[in-house]
Amino acid sequence: MEGTGYYHYQLAYHLLESGIKISVENPLAVKRFIQMKLSKIKTDKSDSKLICDYAQQLELKLWQGNFKNEIECLQIVRTLSVYTKESTILKNKLHGEDVLGNPSKVVVRSLIHSLKQLQNEMADLEDKLLILIKIEYQNLLTRLKTIPGIGPKTAIMLVVFTGGFDRFTRASELCSYAGLTPVIRQSGSRVSGQPRISKIGNQKLRNLLFMCSFNACKQNKACRDHYEQIVSKGKSKK
Repeated sequence: MEGTGYYHYQLAYHLLESGIKISVENPLAVKRFIQMKLSKIKTDKSDSKLICDYAQQLELKLWQGNFKNEIECLQIVRTLSVYTKESTILKNKLHGEDVLGNPSKVVVRSLIHSLKQLQNEMADLEDKLLILIKIEYQNLLTRLKTIPGIGPKTAIMLVVFTGGFDRFTRASELCSYAGLTPVIRQSGSRVSGQPRISKIGNQKLRNLLFMCSFNACKQNKACRDHYEQIVSKGKSKK
């Protein structure tokens, strides 16, 4: 089946728990396969047939799903992300009311109350997340925090987004999962632009590693020397 955000999960886990082997494929890969067939008809029936052809002709990787703790951790992280955005909105609104010079006391009181309530909820969720992570990955969490530039919150997020790194056997697999692998466009002697990262992967993990790299350049001498060497060759600072 195609990965469809949240919508495929219930069916996928139901089949998995029923002992049925399944594969969850990237919709883009399936789309490109269907386009390659140059089909002039697009209906649910025709798409189903082409997806069946895709499964028969390619070697698919079996989907294993996530453990119960991993699912709950991901849900907590997504909720924290929503709360963080809401917290920023409330802080900006408070600042905006203050700039007016004569803010309504009722409005300010309501905003402060909502912000404190939101912060309390975030603190509770962060505590729960830490407990769940320590149950399975206490040793890994401790080792991650020894890396210069990676703090407690970053270490927790790395564990959550990667499933404790258990699904990867090589560093190249982790890079591909995060969308950090380079993309080179070349035809003959013609090169179309500079090589860039693919960005086909977990965006949240990629953004997290991007911020970690800045901290590493400040805290880790080896990373800083490597960064300066890259920039000296004319490469982008980002």
